[in-house]
Amino acid sequence: MNNRLKVLRAERRWSQEDLASRLGVSRQTVNAIENGRYDPSLPLAFQISRVFGLPIEAIFQDQDAGPTR
Repeated sequence: MNNRLKVLRAERRWSQEDLASRLGVSRQTVNAIENGRYDPSLPLAFQISRVFGLPIEAIFQDQDAGPTR
């Protein structure tokens, strides 16, 4: 799954540790999500969505689905 987590985090000047703290997960989890090694659970995806104030679809995209219209 592709995601914009790193870009969104950088726009806010948050470190991985800052975001991890807001989400209640480890910095390693944030790193793994950003690098595509871990797809978050649905509850965590919703939490990420709330933290950034964006719909899930604006943060995560299925890499097999092709471009979004």
